[in-house]
Amino acid sequence: MTVLDRGASTVMIFAIAGAGGIGKTALALHWAHCNADRFPDGQLYIDLRGFDPTGAPMTPVTAIRGFLHSLGVDPADIPADVDVQAALYRSLTAGKRMLVVLDNARDSAQMIPLLPGSPTCTVIVTSRNRLPGLIDRYGAEQLPLDVLAEADARAVLAARLGEDRLAAEPDTVERLLACCGGFPLALSIVAGRATAHPRFPLARLAAELNAATNRLDALDDDEPAANLSAVFSWSYAALPPPQAEVFRLLGLAAGPDVSAAAASSLAGLPDAETGGLLRGLERASLVQQDVAGRYQMHDLIRAYAIERAERDEPRDRREEASRRLVDFYLRTARAGDRLLEPQGGDVDLGRPVIGARPLTDLADMADAWAWFDAEHVCLLATQQMALDLGWDPLVWQLARVLDTFNARRGHPHSRLTAWRAAALAAQRSGTPAMEALTRRRLGLACANVGQHGEALEELHRALELAESSGDLDGQAHAHESLARAWGDGGDDQRAWEHATHALRLFRETQDVMWEAEALNIVGRYAAQLRRYDEARAPLLDALVLCRRYGNPAGEADTLTSLGRLAYSTGDDAQALDRYQQALDVARSIGDAWQEADALDGLGQAYARLGRPNESHRSWQRALELYRSQHRGADETRVEQRLTELDDRAAESDPPSRSG
Repeated sequence: MTVLDRGASTVMIFAIAGAGGIGKTALALHWAHCNADRFPDGQLYIDLRGFDPTGAPMTPVTAIRGFLHSLGVDPADIPADVDVQAALYRSLTAGKRMLVVLDNARDSAQMIPLLPGSPTCTVIVTSRNRLPGLIDRYGAEQLPLDVLAEADARAVLAARLGEDRLAAEPDTVERLLACCGGFPLALSIVAGRATAHPRFPLARLAAELNAATNRLDALDDDEPAANLSAVFSWSYAALPPPQAEVFRLLGLAAGPDVSAAAASSLAGLPDAETGGLLRGLERASLVQQDVAGRYQMHDLIRAYAIERAERDEPRDRREEASRRLVDFYLRTARAGDRLLEPQGGDVDLGRPVIGARPLTDLADMADAWAWFDAEHVCLLATQQMALDLGWDPLVWQLARVLDTFNARRGHPHSRLTAWRAAALAAQRSGTPAMEALTRRRLGLACANVGQHGEALEELHRALELAESSGDLDGQAHAHESLARAWGDGGDDQRAWEHATHALRLFRETQDVMWEAEALNIVGRYAAQLRRYDEARAPLLDALVLCRRYGNPAGEADTLTSLGRLAYSTGDDAQALDRYQQALDVARSIGDAWQEADALDGLGQAYARLGRPNESHRSWQRALELYRSQHRGADETRVEQRLTELDDRAAESDPPSRSG
């Protein structure tokens, strides 16, 4: 690709287009390896899964999060809004000499947010589509790839097998080349098979290949015809039976990849045995590890694995494997959730599925964060798989064990997606109590992304369901959630009324943990209504209960409420102390939502105490968190405060004038 030597005033973009299996990725990565010295600031690579036969293409939000993590941004600091992410990404790559490889793009819209803005960067995009928007709008250079000419295809085999071996069976080589149709992926599999059996005559291999009659439906109609299915079936037929079974089952896994631990549950085999089988599949070029311990399939190979599973695995065995996989994710996620929120309500998962091997070695909160970060996309895909298969209880159980992670890590849209699926499953299954719970959680998720109309609709429906069944606990939770939703919408009186209802019901059901939550919001909205004396006692009672029963999230929230009360009554020193305590607790449990509120309050207290530098730092960090959490009103308010702070600083320290 000598075209890369051209000069440019904007970022250089090169789009490699061609059919699946044509060698686009191999070409891009080979060039990147050979030209690493051109990019002293590093290289970024991501598979956008634009043509994954088992799921949706990767979203720009997910892709940019991966890039930001690679660029050293802590996951907790990554904004959720794609525009804010893109701006941060562009700022981190500005002036850098970097190569960005965007592999397997579906269309221009998917990858345009991933383009760095600096002319010092180079981008290579691979796609089966031509990407006219990228070419027309951004001036990308099109590098089309077609199947290899026969001479080039023969050279590929000669490089792998040796010229002497090909010369000994020229007619057979012609047959092999015809079966491969010039596809580098097919040639690689053929060469690998022949290399693994150096004493086999090539005629025997060609006969096996020609005997295969199935075809791969995943190839698009407009792609060059080639018997790739025959190539895959030939490679598949050469697998030992245990490897072949794991290969088939891997096609059933939800998500873009699968960890070795998840694969063990999918296969129902011990970890060590599964690891050996995965390594065998990797040697056969049927799986690959882009990240250590995580296995991916080329989308064409995965389509073939699904085809073989549907053909060779009875339906009940496929469902058993999928059920083991769901159980792995569900039970490991529950273990991680307990570490993130030790005082959270437990989820009754029933009896373990035989053969599933959930992780039992998550040692602490850091382990839990790391596991959820790595499996986040797969967990959502698995929940969707459970929904598609009609496993309704598993759908809402997955939403529950994901909730703490989604809330604290700042994934409000993932939280919304999870609870939408859960509410649909609960409604479909005709379980009123679960429908009330999932609608309530869905309402809160809607409120968190600013969809207040839908939030109130879902929460009122949850309250109606709880009232019709006489469920006092459900009614209490619905009123507590309505209080938060009305408060987020700015109606403090209605928020206080619902909070008061919730407090009465929680006391009636003797739920002390939730009594503390209700006391907090009763006090918070009483203070918002300027009934300060009425607010103080419930807030202090809430703090005592949270500390007594070990509820750090509730403690942080209550401390923030007490900070607001102290600030509103003019006690700035106490406000500062309360907000700092809230910040310390929130950070100790990784709760970014509470951290943002505490920082916002600290900024106010510092400002009124005449400490503008500390105020600016607190508000700037709060602003970043509010943006990542899609809290538009909070973001606008803090932006205005920062502007006013900067204006006052400029007035007090005007620029010097030359005489």
